[in-house]
Amino acid sequence: MAQIIRRFEGQNAIVTGAAQGIGKVIAARLASEGANVIGADLKPAIGKAIEELATRHHDIRIIPFHGDLSQRPTAELLIGDARRAFGRIDILVNNAGGGGVQPYEKFTEEQIAATFANNLWAAFRCIQAVVPIMREQKYGRIVNVTANAVFGGLIDHAVVNAAKAGVHGLSSGLATDLAGDGITINTVAPAVTLIEATAERLAAAEPPPILLKAIGRIPMGRPAKMEEVAAAVAFFASSEASFISGQVLRLNGGGA
Repeated sequence: MAQIIRRFEGQNAIVTGAAQGIGKVIAARLASEGANVIGADLKPAIGKAIEELATRHHDIRIIPFHGDLSQRPTAELLIGDARRAFGRIDILVNNAGGGGVQPYEKFTEEQIAATFANNLWAAFRCIQAVVPIMREQKYGRIVNVTANAVFGGLIDHAVVNAAKAGVHGLSSGLATDLAGDGITINTVAPAVTLIEATAERLAAAEPPPILLKAIGRIPMGRPAKMEEVAAAVAFFASSEASFISGQVLRLNGGGA
């Protein structure tokens, strides 16, 4: 395994949706490169996930945060806790998301609201709270994690795609607004990714046809690895991407 360069030595990062899956791996990647990390999640499991990560990194600070980030007071509390703990905030990774996959006409109003809250509103609230701090510092890296399905479309993904597309629009608009403040904002949009739940479904006696069809559309013939998504996020969060903003990096395995 190649040695990882500690590009984020002395920097401080927030990763949302860090209790499991892609967010947990992103938090681990940033920590391995020297960043202090606050991992936030709506799920109580965030405590255990951060505890596990902290046992592997004794030279940096790793802190859990539990709460619903689609609510402005909670997002402001997260950003405030990070500033009090670290003094400054260099990196915000908006990975929190999720939503049902079903025909759009079957969604209830509550399910639609929850999908937009988890994907778009959580990102918006965290950005809204962190930008004043990054402007004061004249430095910041904001990276959003969405989905490649927004571009190619997948069956029964209309509602979650609409919410994630909102994150793309937010990013492209803010890139211009924040360009003079030393703040970049970019998006990583992976295709089907081999998170824990995906691996379980593929290992089932009868994997869901919709999942097999989605993977079948990827020319490389496999899902993305969580580590591949984390590597893309780390690039956008680094100084190497200092002249890139408002962009979407599609991790699509060669597909549409």
